[in-house]
Amino acid sequence: MEAKGEKRSYAFRVRYAETDQMGIAHHSNYFVWFEAGRSDYCRDLGVPYPEWERHGVFLPVVEARCRYKSPLRYDELATLEVFPVECGAAAMTFGYHLRHADGKLAAEGWTKHAFADAEGRLIRGGNEFIERLKSAIFSA
Repeated sequence: MEAKGEKRSYAFRVRYAETDQMGIAHHSNYFVWFEAGRSDYCRDLGVPYPEWERHGVFLPVVEARCRYKSPLRYDELATLEVFPVECGAAAMTFGYHLRHADGKLAAEGWTKHAFADAEGRLIRGGNEFIERLKSAIFSA
C-alpha cells in the first residue's frame, strides 16, 4: 500500500512474552504492534486517540491484514513504519512496514477503521472533529 501522508517510524525490542517456544515473535503480536504504532502516530500529530473519544469518535477495526516476510525473534530490535493510506467518508486506512534492524522487511500490513460513535453507529461526513483529523493526518 502506498503512503498518502507522512511516514513515521517507531523502534521497539521484541519481548520474551511476545515469542513462542522457538523464540520467534508470535503472529498475533504484529497487530498489537500496529495498534501501538498507530496510537503513537496520532499522538505525534497532535490528535491523541483519547481526544477522539472525548469528541465521540471511535475507530473500530473493520478489516486487517498482515503479510509475514521474515520472522522477528526475541530481543531483536525492530522498527515499525506507520503511514496513512486512504480516507473515505466513513473509514480510514493505515499501512505498516515492520523492519529488522538491518532494514529487511519482516512484515507489512494495513488496518481499516470505521468512524463510529460510542454506540458503534457509523459517522458519515459532516463531523467537524473528523475533518480536523483528516486534515492533520493526510497533510502531515
